[in-house]
Amino acid sequence: MTPNNKRNIRLFLLGALLGLAAFLCLYGVSALDVTNDTFLRGGYIEQDVQQHYAGWLFYRQSPISLPLCETDHLNWPDGTSIAFTDSIPLFAAFFRLLSPLLPETFQYFGLYTALCFALQGGFAALLVGLFTRSDLAALLGAVPFVFSPILLERAFRHTSLAAHFLILAALYYYVSGMRQSRFAFKGLFAVNALAIAIHPYFVPMTYAITFALVAGYSWRNRRLLRPAAFLAANLAATACVGWLFGVFSSTGSGAGGAGNEYGYFSMNLNALWNPTSRGVVWSLFLPVQNQTGGNYDGFNYLGLGVLLGAAVVAVWGLWVLRARLLTLARRHGWLLFVCACLTAFAVSHVVTANGATLFRIPLPQALVELATTLRSSGRLFWPVYYLIMLAAVAGLMRLCGALRFKHAGVAALACLCVVQLVDLSPALAQKAASLREYSPIETDLVTGTTPALSTTTDFFETVSRRYDTLIALDPLTQTGMELALYAADEGMNSTDTSVVARYDEVAAEARRTGFIDEVLSGEMRSDCLYVTERPEAFLQLADAAAEQGAWCGALYAREGESESEPALYVIAPGLDGYSHELAVTYSEDFPLRIADYSDDYWFDGVLSLNLADIGREADENKVVLFYDTPLARCRLTPGAAILCAGQRYPILDVDDSDEGWLMVTLDTADARPLAGKDLVIQ
Repeated sequence: MTPNNKRNIRLFLLGALLGLAAFLCLYGVSALDVTNDTFLRGGYIEQDVQQHYAGWLFYRQSPISLPLCETDHLNWPDGTSIAFTDSIPLFAAFFRLLSPLLPETFQYFGLYTALCFALQGGFAALLVGLFTRSDLAALLGAVPFVFSPILLERAFRHTSLAAHFLILAALYYYVSGMRQSRFAFKGLFAVNALAIAIHPYFVPMTYAITFALVAGYSWRNRRLLRPAAFLAANLAATACVGWLFGVFSSTGSGAGGAGNEYGYFSMNLNALWNPTSRGVVWSLFLPVQNQTGGNYDGFNYLGLGVLLGAAVVAVWGLWVLRARLLTLARRHGWLLFVCACLTAFAVSHVVTANGATLFRIPLPQALVELATTLRSSGRLFWPVYYLIMLAAVAGLMRLCGALRFKHAGVAALACLCVVQLVDLSPALAQKAASLREYSPIETDLVTGTTPALSTTTDFFETVSRRYDTLIALDPLTQTGMELALYAADEGMNSTDTSVVARYDEVAAEARRTGFIDEVLSGEMRSDCLYVTERPEAFLQLADAAAEQGAWCGALYAREGESESEPALYVIAPGLDGYSHELAVTYSEDFPLRIADYSDDYWFDGVLSLNLADIGREADENKVVLFYDTPLARCRLTPGAAILCAGQRYPILDVDDSDEGWLMVTLDTADARPLAGKDLVIQ
């Protein structure tokens, strides 16, 4: 073994220890307990971790097959790959094989995140070590990478996206390849192939760096065949791994679940110095600045230490090395090219700065739809982000190398680290406390999973093990994650698509229509529990379902001392006589609500906006909107008045000229207090 190889092993191990130490300092050991799933069930930080964990629970109950990571229990009956629940397919498949040996409760997300931190430190030390002979300097230079804000922001939030070590590994092989005039590395080949088994977003990042290395080699050496063959073989291997781990599952080929289009989750032009993300302030010194829309997902704050270091290096480079800058640009031209492409994609065609949208570049809709495959475009800046961090660290060492003081580089890096960590201290303190002190807001007695459906009803305990399948009559945007965990715990199938990031929307809608038609035609499935968050969907089916012996009703959620709200509407075949103070059984007296609908003229179901445009100024705040359902039509058409909170609102007219809607004109100056309230029709 050569001295260089020994040093690399030493640096990698020391860096890995540094990364693991950072993880333990921030998160403690509770997440490493594989039987501790409380923080996952409780939606630690946000609901995404519930999605990740639910995917694993469904997959663990599924038979092993090829491709791996597919389950027919979720998105039933078509099934899906848990690559679309961000459940880290590589780890899920490995632990699924070991499932018979594992405890009943088992989660691998803490182990995975700890490994990501360790590998982040290991590859950061190797990368910085390419620019210094000092092990101490290499470890100090690794500190900003280990405490990278964009890494900490994703850990235990979008858990699979914590694998930033893949980017650092690709950068390490790029620098090594440029110095050795090589393009082919087994390690780089493996990084690219495995990236897709962790999260597909890393594939364009690592391949962008690989392309820069391969293209640069071909350009300088005027050789195309071998570099092209390497790239093609790597792409083929990546595709095979993607197939093996279910990334190309046909059930995830549609546009369903894509949500906002490309351009919404973009990177704001202030992202590098804007120290804010969802619920976290990242700087002790720099002020939080505005952003728009989904810019929060384009979070790329560098930290004050790295910003100052990068500024010093930039000024020094322009002043002292200006004669060499053109040479450096030529040598790394392909890397600059891919960085420009990644930055442009991250910023997107909707260019934002602070709280304003500067301009929107018109793009063909087909191109927008293609880019929406990677709709969270702000993430694609991460390779550029780490190159800026590397430039700050390596540039400071190069700058200080000319000084007489032997340890000037180490001192400069130490200063950078101190400034960086002090600046990030508010966020680091919050991270250090949040998981250690985590507990669900309150025990969920509805599903036994999480607080979001916290009521005192025992409905889900009552129907436990009674049904085989949970049928969602629409995507469950508010309760989907909790009900997915409930269904997985009960060994049920689930048709809900809100847990799946990509699915065939046409097929899913056809299935929902089929389930609705079955109920309306008197062929309701006795082994299925029907749920919806939309009152109009429930009221459309309630009469037919009740005639077939189903219990139909609304489950209400109470938050603190506030008024209870309907959280879920259920149709339970064969369930007799269920009652609870927070469960309202469907009957002729079932409360109605105005539609939660807003557009250019309606706000929360009340006609109140821009009425001069349609000549209806006299109707302002006097017309309310209901979904046209059998119960609403039956109650409102002959009704005399609406009662709410002790007030009587006489009905003047019921207009059904717009299909699917009932527009009710009231004898009142202001119908807005009716929004979001249970209404009695007199």
